[in-house]
Amino acid sequence: MDRAPHPHPTRLRRRFARLTGAFAATALGATALVALGGTPAGAAAANLAQNPGFESGLSGWTCSAGSGSTVASPVHGGSAALKATPAGTDNARCAQTVAVRPNSSYTLTAWVQGSYVYLGASGTGTTDVSTWTPSASGWQQLSTSFTTGANTTSVTVYTHGWYGQPAYYADDISLTGPGGDPGNPGDPVPGAPSGLKTGAVTSSSIALSWSPVTGATGYHVYRDGSRVQSVSGTSATVTGLTPSTSYRFEVTATNAAGESPRSSAVTGTTSAGSGGGGGGTVPRHAVTGYWQNFDNGAAVQKLRDVQDQYDIIAVAFADATGTPGAVDFTLDPAVGYGSEQQFKDDIKAKQAAGKSVVISIGGQNGTVSVNDAASANNFADSVYALMREYGFNGVDIDLENGLNATYMTQALRALSAKAGSGLVITMAPQTIDMQSTSNGYFQTALNIKDILTVVNMQYYNSGSMLGCDGKVYSQGSVDFLTALACIQLEGGLSPSQVGLGVPASTRGAGSGYVSPAIVNNALDCLARGTNCGSFKPARTYPELRGAMTWSTNWDATAGNAWSGAVGPKVHGLP
Repeated sequence: MDRAPHPHPTRLRRRFARLTGAFAATALGATALVALGGTPAGAAAANLAQNPGFESGLSGWTCSAGSGSTVASPVHGGSAALKATPAGTDNARCAQTVAVRPNSSYTLTAWVQGSYVYLGASGTGTTDVSTWTPSASGWQQLSTSFTTGANTTSVTVYTHGWYGQPAYYADDISLTGPGGDPGNPGDPVPGAPSGLKTGAVTSSSIALSWSPVTGATGYHVYRDGSRVQSVSGTSATVTGLTPSTSYRFEVTATNAAGESPRSSAVTGTTSAGSGGGGGGTVPRHAVTGYWQNFDNGAAVQKLRDVQDQYDIIAVAFADATGTPGAVDFTLDPAVGYGSEQQFKDDIKAKQAAGKSVVISIGGQNGTVSVNDAASANNFADSVYALMREYGFNGVDIDLENGLNATYMTQALRALSAKAGSGLVITMAPQTIDMQSTSNGYFQTALNIKDILTVVNMQYYNSGSMLGCDGKVYSQGSVDFLTALACIQLEGGLSPSQVGLGVPASTRGAGSGYVSPAIVNNALDCLARGTNCGSFKPARTYPELRGAMTWSTNWDATAGNAWSGAVGPKVHGLP
């Protein structure tokens, strides 16, 4: 993967581009749509949202992680407004489930104030919608519209903020259109279930149970907003989950009349699993960025300066030693650290902020060779020694001159046995390396699928390549990103193990730079089936891990344009 087009003669390096960014959703016009069977012209449309101005506290609303409260100032109307504060990995999502009618049109609006404030609707049965504002110093109205599906009887409307941002405010939320009426005896849709809780947890499953609902004949289970299971009883076990990952669950009750509003959400986290990492503490959707341990003309950063949008920071690079397969790491004086202890302290600080820091092996000039049992053991021993010395969470494999799948697999399994369940393993193959499952990189990824965190293939410096449909696509387009990702997604990797690797700026690679907007469109296409180019995958992959960039330094040089745009998009994936 291309590191830098203008390197110092003795420090030629190249790295991936990390996809960060805010939602690329476009705010729709505020003109209310007349719903099918809705309000006659000239009449005031009824607001279906309960307690829309928060005059009754948080009644009718559920805020994640206890993030919400009501305040008397600032308010847009009335005497109260919502204040919600993001913290850690929580984005302060406040939601309400509203009864609606199938095949009907709705307009959702809200007045908001703050940085990175989102408004949206999920469970529409068609295309879920959201809109946002990056900065509202005063009250600003957000508006979006949607049409319900043929079987949709409830939708969830929500607001949320963004990670690392201050509290936001919301008031006078309005959903207009024809309302359902679950309380009408002539329309006996069941009420929302209560008492939802998690039970037994494994590395790939979470058990749920809830209280029975009068009149219900069945229940739907939702994971992170998407229906995943239907059962007749009051318990279910959701399977096929990723180790060490948090999921949000809701349940609805159903009968012949329709589906109830959703229950209050609960969060469950899978265990790490046995004998391997499977992702460590990496969030469900993550941004990876390479940090340059050298000065090649990009902004020089200390690790503490790496932008907050990055969840995995790959320190580039470890160096080969005279021992076959073994690596070492030397802090470059050009980075400006006064001591190695300061560097180690920065690693700890990033980890305390919920980030993972891994040591990257290889790069454009990397010469590490693991091609027999002895070198595989040397690799595992030396990487584990660096993890203990510096506190690294794991390792990134960026060998650009090929690898031996048999012995790299052996090396990484040996490392996993030493490091335990918290190990983070990332890979950054070139496009050619992932064109076929017969290639060494692809084989290695499949061989260690149970302990692999993410493969961030480099979608640059490669020219044209075949997509999963057998057609040729040119780099720099949405189709290039989606059609090539499809090969990995359909070739055996879990969606949670696939990320899009791109340059952070035009200076970060010799070719293949794409704007953050194109990256975000590709993420939407793969995860939601929207904003695709001419290629549209046969199915969606909502568990897609995210994006990667070369490098955090080139991102900083370009004013953090990449992380500022792609980061929020990745973290907002379903």
